[in-house]
Amino acid sequence: MIRTLAELETEATNFVGALAPSVQGATLVTLSGELGAGKTAFTKAVANVLGVEETVTSPTFVLEKIYLLPGGHLFKRLIHIDAYRLEKGSDLSPLGFDEFMQDTSNLILLEWPEKVAEMLPVPMARLSLVALSDGSHTISYD
Repeated sequence: MIRTLAELETEATNFVGALAPSVQGATLVTLSGELGAGKTAFTKAVANVLGVEETVTSPTFVLEKIYLLPGGHLFKRLIHIDAYRLEKGSDLSPLGFDEFMQDTSNLILLEWPEKVAEMLPVPMARLSLVALSDGSHTISYD
């Protein structure tokens, strides 16, 4: 149960600490949940843990944002994709998804994976986020 931004930051820190780059390609993490469930908030917390200094915002309208990570991390880039406005998996291709997936130094956080499921490889982690009526959130890992 996550009630505060500090708790979200702790969750993101623990999550990033458990990640290891894939030797087969990018590390893909999918984020599922209704609007307002906290997918972008979690991504912001992960970006903060990874040392991203620029403002992290939802890529709902631009579809993807790429953040270069400072040295000393296992990953070189954090790629945040919001598939909410996509209609099918092949809509990922113009975003360079296939190329991004080939680079082991990429960490890809993809919101709304159910919209593009037929094009996705098996993710390293599947997160499901839920906003509860008391304002808290839950995150479950598959």
